[in-house]
Amino acid sequence: MIVLQHAKDYDEMSKIAYQAIREILINKPDAVLGLATGSTPIGLYKEMIKDYEAGNVSYKNMVSINLDEYVGLPVEHPESYRSFMNRNLFDHIDIDKNNTHVPNGLADDVDQACADYTAFAKAHPIDVQILGIGGNGHIGFNEPGTAFSSNTHKVELKENTRKDNARFFDNDLSKVPTHAITLGLQDIMGAKLIVLLASGAGKAKAIKEMVLGPVTPDCPASILQTHPNVIVIADEAASYYIKG
Repeated sequence: MIVLQHAKDYDEMSKIAYQAIREILINKPDAVLGLATGSTPIGLYKEMIKDYEAGNVSYKNMVSINLDEYVGLPVEHPESYRSFMNRNLFDHIDIDKNNTHVPNGLADDVDQACADYTAFAKAHPIDVQILGIGGNGHIGFNEPGTAFSSNTHKVELKENTRKDNARFFDNDLSKVPTHAITLGLQDIMGAKLIVLLASGAGKAKAIKEMVLGPVTPDCPASILQTHPNVIVIADEAASYYIKG
């Protein structure tokens, strides 16, 4: 079941998102957090840092599981998702980085790395999963056509997804990796609570198809209609087609 919450803008979306997960952070000190990258959750992470700095939350016993990572991008590269998470969250809270997990995009045996990542996620059920959504309805890097039964896998990124991410690579498409490792849709659906954030007109069509359209691999996010506990927080532009 999807509960839709409207926000007037990005900042309000981020604040509403934090309030949606704050009770879990406070009441479950050993929570397992499913985390996302990209520009959408940065405001949420700032809210998490702010409340941590105020002394209201501790992450020292929590575990994090990130959705995805580029294949072949060095960990120290500023646009690796490990670097992103350190820069935007982990370096600013008291989480033990040994308890933070990002897929191994440099693994010699990618298939084994994927199997190991799914096994870890199953052994550590996610209490709250943060998601963004792509303009084509992808969640994580599960592109249209991905099987709903999928577990962690290597994926070839669609051109429009790479174009969306080119802004992080000097707007040079040739610098954007062509493949990534992502948690599968079945893995994501294992989370107890899913909070999906959407901001901007570029997400409006995907939000409409996710919430109102048929449940189909053509819009991977539509699988969330079948999850018992989903909160979608969309700003005015992203919720253009589903207001009211």
